[in-house]
Amino acid sequence: VQENVLQRVLQLPVVSSTCESLQRTYTSTKEAHPLMASVCEVYERGVQGAGALAMWGMEPVVRRLEPQFAVANNLACRGLDHLEEKIPALQYPVDK
Repeated sequence: VQENVLQRVLQLPVVSSTCESLQRTYTSTKEAHPLMASVCEVYERGVQGAGALAMWGMEPVVRRLEPQFAVANNLACRGLDHLEEKIPALQYPVDK
């Protein structure tokens, strides 16, 4: 199974703890402000629809460029290996 650089980055403790913190803040803001919640829900539905449409439109292009994406992913994974080796702080949550 080939590694996916995006998944690896999202699994880094510094990144995952930041994402969790942002998600908690977003959720608590929606819960505290009903008007903000309704605006956010409209925005979320729009983003989901646009994302699905974009993926449908990009599918043929992605299929044709798959070999190039694989090469870029491999290079990015090697670069991430180097960063993780040189910057140990990436392995710690934001609060540490």
